[in-house]
Amino acid sequence: MMAEEIIVFDSNEFEELITNKDIRIAKALVETILENINGRKRHIHALSVLVENEQTIYDITVDRKEFLSTLKQNLPIFEQNELFETCALMRDTIIDLEKKQTKKKDKMEA
Repeated sequence: MMAEEIIVFDSNEFEELITNKDIRIAKALVETILENINGRKRHIHALSVLVENEQTIYDITVDRKEFLSTLKQNLPIFEQNELFETCALMRDTIIDLEKKQTKKKDKMEA
């Protein structure tokens, strides 16, 4: 899948989208994580933001190490937007990632 693209007038508008927890940004991040959960790549491109008045494109990537925290942060946004099927998938993925983290920690302590 190609990364999501959002066009904004200026960087203030983009900051507003982040502050207001815009569903398009949340979807781009979450879908990228869910599609790449079994991959090997560490940094995965999730979103391009075209800032018209600056003629600049910001590429947003997700670090594999941030998958768990990103899913947890975005779950309430999906709940608010009543995207319950994705919420269930996110919850299952969060549980799986937490289990893997615990196993890794147990191995390191052993």
